[in-house]
Amino acid sequence: MLPLDPERLPQHLAIIMDGNGRWAQQRMLKRIVGHQRGAETVKMVVEQSNLLGIRHLTLFAFSSENWLRPAMEVRALMTLLKKYIRQETARMMRKNIRYNIIGNRADLPDDVNETLDWAIRETSGNTGMVLTLALSYGSRQELSMAAARLARDVAAGRLSADDVTMDVFGAYLDTGGLPDPDLLIRTSGEMRISNFLLWQLAYTELYFTDINWPDFTINEFHKALADYQSRERRFGKTSDQISRGA
Repeated sequence: MLPLDPERLPQHLAIIMDGNGRWAQQRMLKRIVGHQRGAETVKMVVEQSNLLGIRHLTLFAFSSENWLRPAMEVRALMTLLKKYIRQETARMMRKNIRYNIIGNRADLPDDVNETLDWAIRETSGNTGMVLTLALSYGSRQELSMAAARLARDVAAGRLSADDVTMDVFGAYLDTGGLPDPDLLIRTSGEMRISNFLLWQLAYTELYFTDINWPDFTINEFHKALADYQSRERRFGKTSDQISRGA
């Protein structure tokens, strides 16, 4: 594995876990087998992120558009999600990891929401890494719903329009209270962000790999982190300003 500087790791890592279905189809397997293998990669990335000291890990687990997939695949994904949460919560407790959920949970089946509520309660006292799962999530929907909530508060007099700043608006998002991601990783060769964290990714470093999610190994994970550490994050400043600490 490539050497990593522990002082220059992302504090918030976001991942679009793409390519499970393609991985399975390339092997003449059912698509759900790819998702099952992908769940094993999730376990590795969660474990590694926690060991490395990454404070926030956000995984795009199921998008609002994924409801358009065949009903059988959606049902299998919901079953796999419940199984993962049930199996992994004990490990989250041992590792001091806290669950967080973003997205439109009203669209999720009742039994899935019950499992999520249980896991959130179980891990609510943990003080280590925050593992955020984006479920039935779409960033445009998130932005429009946040704007609607903010507008209602302004109309009700709880907030003045003149008080609306970027920080105030950000607090109305599903990710309110979380720092913006430092690094986004997307697997499977697709080079787009697919309606994921549109507001939050404004200054995020992007890393794309052709490797499908089930084949995303520890070495590939460290390669992505090493690439992130090779970059200079300027946030609009010049290199000279950064070097002088200006």
